[in-house]
Amino acid sequence: MRKDIILGSRRFSIYWWASIILLGGVGFLLVGISSYLHHNLLFFLDSSELVFIPQGVIMVFYGTAAICLGLYLWLTILWDIGGGYNEFNKKEKIVKIYRKGFPGKNREIFLSYPIADIKSIKVFIKEGLNPKREIYLDIKNKGFLPLTKVGQPISLLDLENQAVLIAKFLGIKLESLEVR
Repeated sequence: MRKDIILGSRRFSIYWWASIILLGGVGFLLVGISSYLHHNLLFFLDSSELVFIPQGVIMVFYGTAAICLGLYLWLTILWDIGGGYNEFNKKEKIVKIYRKGFPGKNREIFLSYPIADIKSIKVFIKEGLNPKREIYLDIKNKGFLPLTKVGQPISLLDLENQAVLIAKFLGIKLESLEVR
């Protein structure tokens, strides 16, 4: 049996951006409110030069938007969106894919396929401004099922090694290296 843990939204970069955006949003909101009250709510900033309309209103708007985005990011961390595992079990001759989603009826995504239904392992590479390096299971009559985590693309060497190890472990072919 082989089990690959997939890291979801509990990555350092998500913690970093959630914190920065939330703190920045609170700062913008407090500066906007300070311009309305004509009283500095932040001791280290002087907002006496700001006129509430239009500057203070814009600051309140951007602050509220940033706070909402920051809270959204913290909720994705709390719920570990995208986290899960890929389990390849040769004894039971089955591949199990498990991922966590947003709370609700379909919070947990659990897929199970017999190894006999897997045609091959495919590797897709897209370079450029938004690079992607992904490993997919090619399942008969079902299409492609991604195995790699979302986020920073992994190195070509690691991608190739993972794909080869999974293909060897399952005894199926590594069909193609497709570059888009």
